[in-house]
Amino acid sequence: MSEILVGTCSWTDRALMASGWYPRGRKDAEGRLRHYADNFPVVEVDSTYYALPQSRTCRLWAERTPDGFRFDVKAFSLLTGHPTRQSALPPELRGRPLGPELLDTVWQHFREALEPLRAADRLGTLLFQFPPWFAPGARAENALKECARRTVGWPVAVEFRHPDWWEEGHRPRTTALLSELDLSAVAVDTAQGLPHSMPPAAPVTSPRHAVIRFHGRSEAWGTGSKEDKFRHAYTEAELTQWLPRIRAMADRADEVHVLFNNCCGDAAVRAAEMMSELVGGRVRA
Repeated sequence: MSEILVGTCSWTDRALMASGWYPRGRKDAEGRLRHYADNFPVVEVDSTYYALPQSRTCRLWAERTPDGFRFDVKAFSLLTGHPTRQSALPPELRGRPLGPELLDTVWQHFREALEPLRAADRLGTLLFQFPPWFAPGARAENALKECARRTVGWPVAVEFRHPDWWEEGHRPRTTALLSELDLSAVAVDTAQGLPHSMPPAAPVTSPRHAVIRFHGRSEAWGTGSKEDKFRHAYTEAELTQWLPRIRAMADRADEVHVLFNNCCGDAAVRAAEMMSELVGGRVRA
């Protein structure tokens, strides 16, 4: 059975920093990361979705974390087809027309910036979270193939937000496509019964990694503010529902990353602590 690594989808979220979880004397950038890594073995970097990462920052992250720690890095918005502000680009790229040349440059910058994490064996996976309008079809499948081509040799996980990818009739095709491309499918836990609710499918499509992201079960998921959307405190019963799926995934993948994105106050770290106890996964004392 593989290792089950449990953590959260950010260690710098404002709500978490204001919650009191970080002790006095460890609230600066270095202290926060070291404190987080003392408690959990994996974290997701979400800031890289909003702005391209810098190699110096990635080198510092590697230096401030112990051997075996993993960073799952969220792909920059432009690489997943999301609207991207010019201000999110490095100054030297702003004002250039969006086209193949700019996209090539952004891809190159993204990979080169993350190289210190990969060289230090801190890189868990690259997370490509595609937008809700990224629906199954030839165009989307070609985009996935292009993503796989550009990330050959890198661990990659894919999260869909259009429910048709995991609809019962389409699920075998989605599983086969991701398996062929060696892209890990991201399982999600979120509110059910809403128009765009994602089903709790948990296929393993790559032997390297399996990823589960817990978004919370707020009924405001589709319509509320960010605070309303993620406001959910997981109960032990809700987490226990996932244990058979998690263990089945651990039988088929080298590492299973269980990440909590219910980032309202300290709800994510409390849920991660509870899940760590339930799965008996690797957690630092």
